[in-house]
Amino acid sequence: MKNIFSTKWKYENKFLYLIVLICFSFIAYHHLSSGYSMSSDSERYSRWADDLIRFDFNFYDFFLIDTIEIRPHLLFFSVPVFLIALCKVLFVNEWQFAFLLLNLSLVFFSLIIFVKCLLLVNVRPVLISLTLPIIVLSVDILIWPKHILSDTIYAFFVLIATYFIIRGITQNKIYYFYLFVIMCLLFTTRPSSFPVIFVIIFFSLILKYSIILKPKIILLLLITAFAFIPFVYSLIYFFIELNLNGNVRLDFITNMVNDGIIIHDRPETWVNKPNNLIDVVFIYFLRLINFFNPYASTFSTLHIALNIIQISIILLAITIWSFFGSHIKIFNKIFLFILLLSFSVAAFHSFILIDYDWRYRFPIILPLIMLFPISLEIILKKNKFN
Repeated sequence: MKNIFSTKWKYENKFLYLIVLICFSFIAYHHLSSGYSMSSDSERYSRWADDLIRFDFNFYDFFLIDTIEIRPHLLFFSVPVFLIALCKVLFVNEWQFAFLLLNLSLVFFSLIIFVKCLLLVNVRPVLISLTLPIIVLSVDILIWPKHILSDTIYAFFVLIATYFIIRGITQNKIYYFYLFVIMCLLFTTRPSSFPVIFVIIFFSLILKYSIILKPKIILLLLITAFAFIPFVYSLIYFFIELNLNGNVRLDFITNMVNDGIIIHDRPETWVNKPNNLIDVVFIYFLRLINFFNPYASTFSTLHIALNIIQISIILLAITIWSFFGSHIKIFNKIFLFILLLSFSVAAFHSFILIDYDWRYRFPIILPLIMLFPISLEIILKKNKFN
């Protein structure tokens, strides 16, 4: 047993990739047995893909069909629409199943990248192997890949960005070209990519100027930002109400606040309509908290239990790192990036919209789970277990 947890177990990599295959097999079986899923957004993607095919994949003409009913611009959906159009051309009536297979292939490569990220920072393969079943039990992983949506594609690009950030941390350099390409792909996959792109740029500046922060300082800054953001959003809300009333896009955001909406289409989470600044601050505060909420009235007991396990593991990892991780600068930087990424995405959607089934949380799940094996490695290094 001691050899398995050491850094010199000769079968460690073979064992690790065997676990990757087993875990992916469970995920793939689940999605293939339940089949693909079409939503209202899926139907929109399908119609846009038909338009792109009609224009012979000429994106210039495709973008010109943008009308007042299509907001934001079709540029922000280019990648998923192109891939759906490609599936329609190559597989005709079986295009949904082909797109499901594409999503599953991205899940497989996401597991590989997840492993590669951790191996880059010398996390023991056995610790990574112990973490992979947690991914299999993640409700987010078991829900979204079967949907004909951009979510799996977008989550894959987020993980690719995480890989190059971590690689840059280990090699003390910034991969400007790769990160630029990834940001372009993120930008053309989902209109809500701005918080991820912001964090990539912001963290690159941190790496460039070698800013080093200890765990407790990082957590203190994030907690301060968490408390401060609802007040900032409230001021923005009142500015919009007083000066930009009548703008269709902005009214969509402020009207939800006016109705006391916390989680979209979940009235049980809504509060009374706000009457003053404190009420508006309270709404934004609830939204920020609810972005990571593991509970909903329609969730099954198993669904809630798995969500609680997932969030507990992430919180445990952050706790371990905050107490024992200050002596490993590389780990501190990784935690900083992933926590900034998660906070930025949560804050952005707290202002815009938190979807009915927490869809926008999916892309940050794998980076957050990545914190757990790193925290276990911190403990082993702390006790000089080699």
